[in-house]
Amino acid sequence: MSETPVLEVNGLVKHFPVARGVLRRKLIGLVRAVEDVSFEIARGETLALVGESGCGKSTTGRLVLRLMNPTSGSIRFKGEEIANVDKDAMRRMRRHLQIIFQDPYASLNPRMTVGDILREPLNVHEIGDGASRAARVRELLDVVGLQAEHAARYPHQFSGGQRQRIGIARALAVNPDLIVCDEPVSALDVSIQAQIVNLLQNLQQRFGLSYLFIAHDLAVVKHISDRVAVMYLGKLVEIADKKTIYAKPLHPYTQALMAAIPKTDPNLRAKRVMLQGDVPNPFNPPTGCRFHTRCPHAQARCSAEEPVLREAASGHRVACHFFETLPPPVIVARSGPPQGKFAERLAAFEAAKQKQEAMKV
Repeated sequence: MSETPVLEVNGLVKHFPVARGVLRRKLIGLVRAVEDVSFEIARGETLALVGESGCGKSTTGRLVLRLMNPTSGSIRFKGEEIANVDKDAMRRMRRHLQIIFQDPYASLNPRMTVGDILREPLNVHEIGDGASRAARVRELLDVVGLQAEHAARYPHQFSGGQRQRIGIARALAVNPDLIVCDEPVSALDVSIQAQIVNLLQNLQQRFGLSYLFIAHDLAVVKHISDRVAVMYLGKLVEIADKKTIYAKPLHPYTQALMAAIPKTDPNLRAKRVMLQGDVPNPFNPPTGCRFHTRCPHAQARCSAEEPVLREAASGHRVACHFFETLPPPVIVARSGPPQGKFAERLAAFEAAKQKQEAMKV
């Protein structure tokens, strides 16, 4: 019998009402931020949730943590339904579900010392006494690569990378099972990104953590994820293990995302998939497949019928009517080395990660 997943999400929906009038009493429609999202995360696994800005990634993470209430759907944590539990029950559950925020500058209280920040979750959940909490603060600082004397300092006295380490230590304070990482490295320099990614991986191995890793940087996702779920306009369009989705993406949107990643081999490049137009408004999403207005392979059926997320292979699901007949991504010879800032960023990330690995040895 297989082990129960740490997290099971089924048919998750979040709609935000839009009203107008002096008292905002007249409902004029709904913003469909998250629509019928389903996935699971095993113990010790990292599921990366990727997509363009505004596609519903962060909203999904907050729904999982019950920082906002879902419109409908099921959220099961270690087999227990938490989508509809009351505030008191959810407060007891929160010690097992934590989050690392995107902005290391805004997510720490500037009026609290680092020691107070790390003691706060212990105080809230009434874990230990004064002496044990002080010892726990010192342990957490050591775990994330900071010094014990840093507990007396304030957040403004630290760099961005150090602040994010403090945020990670705060998430670890109550020994959680699942951590939602909401773009935890996007606000950091490339070399610091590699350090934080390495830290997250080391902590995962040490404590058996599960991560929902929300990101838009596919170079970072490739290093840390076990599986990848691709989101577009509130819906999942493809989900598979990392190796499969980077080597053989089947949905046209996933292919466009992957084609935009510069190849590390300077003699190869992917044929760019140029998407037309902008992401549609979630207040009035297209009928049928939400991607059909930008898809280079769209047919009449795409605008009339919404595709379901169906099996393409074991563990590989795709929401496309015609993925079996789509041409595969084309890799062609390159006449020169990779160009652009993204290529430079990828190369710098690879170099920083190699440096970190060498330092471990």
